[in-house]
Amino acid sequence: MVTLLLDQTQLEVVLSPLERAATFHRENLRIARDTITKVQLTDDAWTWIRGVPGPGTHIPGILAGGTWKAAATTDFVLIRRRRPSVVIDLEGDDDFQRLVLTTRHGLALTQALRLDVSTEPADVVEIVSTAPIPVVTGRQRPVIRPRPA
Repeated sequence: MVTLLLDQTQLEVVLSPLERAATFHRENLRIARDTITKVQLTDDAWTWIRGVPGPGTHIPGILAGGTWKAAATTDFVLIRRRRPSVVIDLEGDDDFQRLVLTTRHGLALTQALRLDVSTEPADVVEIVSTAPIPVVTGRQRPVIRPRPA
């Protein structure tokens, strides 16, 4: 399970030694925050894979990891079984157009990306759990009027 760290400028995907071996990546992924265009949550990340692994690991239904290349796209994929995942679309990144990651912290990532965060990287779950709860003031309840007969 990847760890997602976020600061003001970048999202860092921290890979465990096993994940590094499966994905053929020696270092963590660092994605500039301004290249993230869309974040989607999914229960079946396997439907989001496009192309072929190169280099990467693919055991259908169990593990997909590494760089996946299609005609005009390059994606980073790290999927384990049929667990909740996040799909992150990128625009302007030098290496990838999309990240497909199995993580149970996808909702925390979407919430953390909307917040002002510190300059020091922090886990997205920690960012969301310590963020102030927004208070809506001056909101009026809608008036329900009966239909004319």
